[in-house]
Amino acid sequence: MNDMLVVLNDEEQYSIWSADQPIPAGWRPEGFAGTREACLAHIDAAWTDMRPRSVREAMRTRSQE
Repeated sequence: MNDMLVVLNDEEQYSIWSADQPIPAGWRPEGFAGTREACLAHIDAAWTDMRPRSVREAMRTRSQE
């Protein structure tokens, strides 16, 4: 049963959202749907760097200077 969606925000942070509810502003579907447990397992596998995208990019820029 696909009752949950994995969603992603502009900072590439993950969350889950009920499939029968409108996705809130600032979030978009990531492409995975399933049970709560399956969605959380997917996030565990996909979200390997918990830092927000802006922090990762700033650190990458600093390391190239």
